[in-house]
Amino acid sequence: MINQISDLSYLSKSVIAVPPLCRDVNLSINVEENGNLVSHLESGGVRILLYGGNANLYNIAISEYAELLEVLESISGDETLVIPSVGPFYGNIVDQADILKGSGFPMAMILPTLFPASSKGIAMAVRHFVERSGIRVVLYIKDEAYISPQVVSELVKDDVISWIKYAVVRENAAEDDYLKELIEYVDPAMIVSGIGEQPAITHLNGFGLAGYTSGCVCIAPSKSMKMLQLIKSGDIEGAEMIRSEFTGLEDLRNEHGPIPVLHHAVSLSGVASTGSHLPLLSDLDKALLKEIDSESTALLDCDRL
Repeated sequence: MINQISDLSYLSKSVIAVPPLCRDVNLSINVEENGNLVSHLESGGVRILLYGGNANLYNIAISEYAELLEVLESISGDETLVIPSVGPFYGNIVDQADILKGSGFPMAMILPTLFPASSKGIAMAVRHFVERSGIRVVLYIKDEAYISPQVVSELVKDDVISWIKYAVVRENAAEDDYLKELIEYVDPAMIVSGIGEQPAITHLNGFGLAGYTSGCVCIAPSKSMKMLQLIKSGDIEGAEMIRSEFTGLEDLRNEHGPIPVLHHAVSLSGVASTGSHLPLLSDLDKALLKEIDSESTALLDCDRL
């Protein structure tokens, strides 16, 4: 695991995988299966792993957090950057900051919440986390009411932000006034598209964002990495062809929940056994699992071509 970052260039070199966290039937963390998933990602060229919403870290117990960090460090290669998440609520943020202090992780993402929260309150939590942990924050903007671009710029100027995951969903990704304002305040080289392959081309080609996060990269890492390379080289037509291959599984995630669908997809494709959902989530209906199985298997087969 990489424990020191000197510049932002890494954001453009690898898709940022946002994997599920594999668990046993008794809900304990499954080290072997998480290792299988990470090996699959690394074999496809992925070198950044961000454990957050898809890993259901919203619901992790503080008492389990130190174990999580140990597992994540043990299963990743020497050239892989691993980023855990904290929060979303203030009590979790400061308790997890104390656990992260001196752990070797160079940054952590704060999971977003809208209630009860304010823009200035979010900024205060970021500063307190950095003070207590000694590491910088990945700021996750999932709703434009979460934090104002002006407040974001203040945090960036004070060097408490490592980079920004931007994941506000729009009907048309090209029409985004908040993102337009944000890149007036913040260098787009430190902003990453955070909604998978679907808006990535528009975000990178149209707004100049550095890279993108993906859940479906857990099924098809080689294809997603190829898509990133094509966008960066200016081959938008080639990137669009690859992007379309992710549509089937992404449509299911959009309709039935991105976290549970990906959790099942990784298992059903045979990449790794993700096991039981940690509450407050639960398994999806069996009829839906057939559709997820079909789309995830097709995507894995496509990745092997």
